[in-house]
Formats: sequence, structure tokens, C-alpha cells
Amino acid sequence: MADPRKTEQMTSGAGFIAALDQSGGSTPKALRLYGVEESEYSSEDEMFDLIHAMRTRIVTSPAFNGDRVVAAILFEQTMDREIEGKPSAAFLWEDKNVVPFLKIDKGLEAEADGVRMMKPIPGLDATLERAAKLGIFGTKERSVIDAASPSGIKAIVDQQFDLGNQVLAHGLIPIIEPEVTISIADKAEAEEILLAELIRRADALPEGTQVMLKLTLPEQANLYKPLVDHPAIMRVVALSGGYSRDEANARLAQNTGVIASFSRALTEGLSAGQSDAEFNATLDSTIDGIYKASVAG
Repeated sequence: MADPRKTEQMTSGAGFIAALDQSGGSTPKALRLYGVEESEYSSEDEMFDLIHAMRTRIVTSPAFNGDRVVAAILFEQTMDREIEGKPSAAFLWEDKNVVPFLKIDKGLEAEADGVRMMKPIPGLDATLERAAKLGIFGTKERSVIDAASPSGIKAIVDQQFDLGNQVLAHGLIPIIEPEVTISIADKAEAEEILLAELIRRADALPEGTQVMLKLTLPEQANLYKPLVDHPAIMRVVALSGGYSRDEANARLAQNTGVIASFSRALTEGLSAGQSDAEFNATLDSTIDGIYKASVAG
């Protein structure tokens, strides 16, 4: 069963979720934005050491704690590493009062029927069992919608909820993330279809069962309010999805009850070359802006 203190924080805590889950494919870009070029490492192991150092610098900063950051999503390698001599998940919860989640998806299939489904996730039950023992509260799994395709969106939501049921069976809370690409011409139409499909599957969950949703900020403010109010939805969070931090914050503030779960927008402006004072001041300002947008509704 989920830790009741973590459940309370995720249900009603004021703040946002830090997405610190860059995987192998997105790590070089994240490091480049942080000021670390690919020429500065010569192997995947060195690359992951550098991204772990960046994440460690973020979560050990005085600006980063449960007063404004209610949770953090980790990459599997981060979960299996330590921060200041403790397993990462334990450090987050015990030292920072931040609820730890784990990214479990292994990337996307090629686009078909207007969507990109999740690839198979080998050994998932063993990973979930290990995560639960390490104090992970829940998971995050991403797929992508590239067109307002009713059949494609139904398929992507069904895959997400079926996987969510597997996560729930391990006593963990899934964050279901069917991202809508922000640049598509029929984004608003795709979001209307997505809303109906999410309600359909949420209505079918057993009484007392809850999941979370991570959604692209919608074209129509408060479109997802029925999901915010749904008894089977613990929390609705928003991804930045390619919007600048300022635009993401502005859109987020218009959606009542939705909190942020930003990745690139969280690390925007941070640099490996900054002094600790500069780094902490930049991170504090960023966290404050995302926090205010998350509680604005």
C-alpha cells in the first residue's frame, strides 16, 4: 500500500513535481543546455555520471525542498544511485520531504494512426518490485499524440491505463502521460478527444483506485477540470512540452487545480559553470515562478 504521508502530499500538497528523468536519448541535449558539451565525455558511463552530478546539484540545493517541490520523477539509473550517501529516493523523502517517482517507459514506437505508442518494457514487474522496496511512490510513463485521431487516441489511452493497472498491482501510483504535441494544427481537437477517452477509462477504475495524469497544457483553459475533480484522479499535472518557461507558467496559471511537472523548463538557465551562489539563486527564482503558477488556480 502507498505511504499515507506521501499520498496526502500528492493529493493536496502545494507545489509542483520536478521532472529529473532524462534518459539516454535526451541526456546529451540536457547536458548541452547545462553547458556540458559532448566533447567533455567519451562514454555513456561518463555521460550518466555528469547528468547525475547535475541532478544531485539541483536536489541538494537549499532552494529544492518539499515546501515548493512536492515530488520528483527519477530516471532508473538515478533511483539506483546515491545522493550524499543515501539511495536517491530515500534522500529525497527523508532529507527533502519530496516524494520520489520513477520513469518506467523505454521510449516510443514509430508513429502510426496519429500516435506514438510506448515500446514494450522488459522486466517491468521486477523493476516495480525493486522500486517499491526503495521507497518509490509511483511511476511515470509517456506516449505521444501527433494528430486528432479518435482511434489512435483511444489506443494510446487504453495502453496507458492497462500499464497503469500493472503499476497499481505493485502498490504504486502511475502518472499516465499521453502528451499532445504542441505544434500540431489540430491540437485543440486532439485534446477534446483525449479528455473523453481519459474520462472513459477513469470511470472504469475500481472504486477507491486512483491514478495521476500528466497532460500537455491545453488550448482551452480548464479543459481538464472534469479530470481534476474526478474521484479516480489523485492529481492532474502539466508538462511544459516545448513551451518556454514563461509561456508554460502563464498557461498553467489559467488551469485551476493543475500543477506543473516540468523538466526542461525547470533547468532552463542553470549552468555547470555557475558558482553555487549563482546556481542556487537561479534555481530559487525558477522554482518560485513554477510554484506560483502551480498554486495560482
